[in-house]
Amino acid sequence: MTIGLKLFDLTGKTAIVTGGSKGLGFSMAQGLASAGANIVLVSRNAEEAQLKAQAIADQFGVQAMGLSADVASEEQVASMVEEVVATFGGVDILINSAGINIRRPINELTLDEFNQVMTINVTGTWLCCRAVVPVMKQRGWGRIINLASALGVVGLAGRTPYASSKGAITQLTRTLALETAADNITVNAICPGPFLTDMNESIAQTDDGQKFVVGATALKRWARLEEIQGAAIYLASPASSYTTGSMLMVDGGWTAQ
Repeated sequence: MTIGLKLFDLTGKTAIVTGGSKGLGFSMAQGLASAGANIVLVSRNAEEAQLKAQAIADQFGVQAMGLSADVASEEQVASMVEEVVATFGGVDILINSAGINIRRPINELTLDEFNQVMTINVTGTWLCCRAVVPVMKQRGWGRIINLASALGVVGLAGRTPYASSKGAITQLTRTLALETAADNITVNAICPGPFLTDMNESIAQTDDGQKFVVGATALKRWARLEEIQGAAIYLASPASSYTTGSMLMVDGGWTAQ
């Protein structure tokens, strides 16, 4: 029986991280690599994904590769997973981190903008899940981690596309967890609060941005990127074998209030 810290060992596991060349995706990939996992970074920018994959390989001594794929393309997602299986023999872990945010009041948004957010954040996650589930079933083991958000649980004005997409992710996570439980595949979501990602840089230093974070979070600060890693390692590892269909809040106490 494996006990203690060995439950978090990911040696020999292969993890796909979409949106993995930057922000939370790259930070989670680093965390999994530090636990021994081989890493596949997926981005629409092939060169960036390959450079970041090489950096992970050099730093942690694991196998890492960068691949280009649009997660909203059924064909590109299928091709990406096929290439990972051909290279590593399978897929053990999927982190769906690819996503975008468009912030404006509903009357200032176009339907195309709303659809763009939903397509990448929801359809992209669904397609990646659908592509890896058969592979994980063959191995009799799997971990799927979706990136939801605190905004999938609470509301915030000016975020109808993003909040709608993350609410959808919470329900996708719960439903897929029920579908895959018999195959020893767990499906969970991480719900980040305000992290200092590239996506948030434009509002982080504004008066409204600072006021919002101080007022909304119990810890009264923006989160550092590395503070997502513990949750990702746990949900990707054997340590989380009895955790499925859950929403793990990493939000500085935002939703506790």
